Amino acid sequence: MRYDLSDDQILIRDTVRTLCRAEFAPHAERWDREAIVPREAVAKLAEHGFLGMAIPEEWGGVGYDARTVALVIEEIARVSAALAIMVSVHNSVGAVPVLRYGTEEQKRRFLPRLVSKELSAFSISEPDAGSDAGHLHATAVRKDGGYVLNGRKNWVTNGEQAGLYLIFARTNKEIGNKGISAFVVESGAPGLIVGKAEDKMGLRGSDTVSLTLQDLEVPVEQRLGAEGDGFRIALSALDAGRIGVGAQSLGVAIAAFEEAVAYAQQRQAFGQPLAKIQAIQFKLAEMERRIQCARLLIQRAAWLKDAGRPFAREASMAKLYASEAATWITHQAIQVHGGYGYVKEYAVERYYRDARVMEIYEGTSEIQRLVIARSLLKDGVAV
Repeated sequence: MRYDLSDDQILIRDTVRTLCRAEFAPHAERWDREAIVPREAVAKLAEHGFLGMAIPEEWGGVGYDARTVALVIEEIARVSAALAIMVSVHNSVGAVPVLRYGTEEQKRRFLPRLVSKELSAFSISEPDAGSDAGHLHATAVRKDGGYVLNGRKNWVTNGEQAGLYLIFARTNKEIGNKGISAFVVESGAPGLIVGKAEDKMGLRGSDTVSLTLQDLEVPVEQRLGAEGDGFRIALSALDAGRIGVGAQSLGVAIAAFEEAVAYAQQRQAFGQPLAKIQAIQFKLAEMERRIQCARLLIQRAAWLKDAGRPFAREASMAKLYASEAATWITHQAIQVHGGYGYVKEYAVERYYRDARVMEIYEGTSEIQRLVIARSLLKDGVAV
């Protein structure tokens, strides 16, 4: 595995960094306060190909490898974690499943929209089925050459802005996870009822909604994969999505770290800058250590994915470590700021709120530990 970036990766990283600082950084605090990232910001990313990062050029995307996608998500998250998760979800668990499991007709129909203008949403969680996704109750009953979907979905990222929804429902109640199927549903479809956005602690600019499926008719041509493939499709998408959440966590951690370093160098206490105090130096050193460890885990998981090798365990490790590191680092950044870190005038307050959810979505820290343990007990310790 090579740790240095290619010339192309450096160019892409610098391009997205410049874009984010010029177009998004001035508005990130307002997006948080007003609880909305406007469609214009998403359109700006679409102009640069960032809605089709993992989609090949033949389908209108830019065909980045997983390492490059992680770099882009990290850079966006350094400015706006809310915008980063919108893009990460869209690419990893929205557009890519259509590419991997869609028919030629489905790809021709949906991919051009997904790479050029429309966000997608991933809808598997329910009021009684979060970490235990196989316990979902939404149903899809065959009728007249299609399906009728009924049920409820929770925690749907991009739910207000999405043009397409990937919805999972049970087509057979008797065979557990093998009875779940996946469907592509267009926004505005009769019977697809979008609830109000959740009033969240962090990532406030990213809309998160509930969905009600009320006699929602979906033609069989919009089933993704074979009947019963839904759970497998969901798990494979989440494996890739966890690399994205790790990269998002890393971006927030770096932003908080940079704020803490700058503040420690200019803030005076006991007749000297905070940065001269050993207790503060130790905090900064530990922040840097965790950032570098997170980056290596993320890059290894992405490298394995690019090499076509199994990467589920490594993706869980990257997501677990990076998200917990982001929580710790943002906490310490507030501590370095003292009372000022607790007020909204300083960005570390927002970073702390944004970081906290990263240990929860796309698999809680507890679920990641289960994934890792089951993998090593089945396949042995990696070497």
